[in-house]
Amino acid sequence: MSATYNRFAGQSLDRLAALSDGLFAIAMTLLVLDLRVPASELIRSEGALWNALVSLSPHFIPYLMSFLTLGIFWVAQQTQLGQFQRSNRDLAWIHLGFLLSVSLIPFSTGLLSAFLTYRVALLAYWVNILLLGVWLYAGWRYGARAGLLRDDASGDVSRATERRILAAQGLYALGALLCVINTYVSIAFIVLVQLNFVIAPRFLRLHRL
Repeated sequence: MSATYNRFAGQSLDRLAALSDGLFAIAMTLLVLDLRVPASELIRSEGALWNALVSLSPHFIPYLMSFLTLGIFWVAQQTQLGQFQRSNRDLAWIHLGFLLSVSLIPFSTGLLSAFLTYRVALLAYWVNILLLGVWLYAGWRYGARAGLLRDDASGDVSRATERRILAAQGLYALGALLCVINTYVSIAFIVLVQLNFVIAPRFLRLHRL
């Protein structure tokens, strides 16, 4: 009975994509909770409000970085799911592991925001990104071995997907290593890596035109 069940469990790619969309939306929304409006009873002038907003500015950096992180990994996962012909129970659970890592992003962001100059907080954030990459890579590799990919998703597409994940994780690891200098250098490098993934493809398309 269980063997029969396992053959048809978790086969809906649409449901997996819908669950992913919902969880990404929740995680992105939770990020903004660390950006708290200054207490009105402490604000008595325009200058005081301006100073309060300036004091909040360090919290915007982890927010921006994490929003970009979630956006990049959402695009990556949806791109992967678009290359699958079908799913199965094991692939569904691999992507649930990926979504578990997504759900941790608001926590690791809050930790980094509260302890922006602490290397431990930066490394915890990097571990979260590493887990996202590991699950994404594992899902693709499993799908390729299990014959779940579309016929046109083999060869160059498969190699390009794996190279992109490995290259991104290598750059994130380098960014985390830069915390030896200080955490601000790490954060700046990671944001530049993310902006490259977001903006560079558009420039490449314009250049081809």
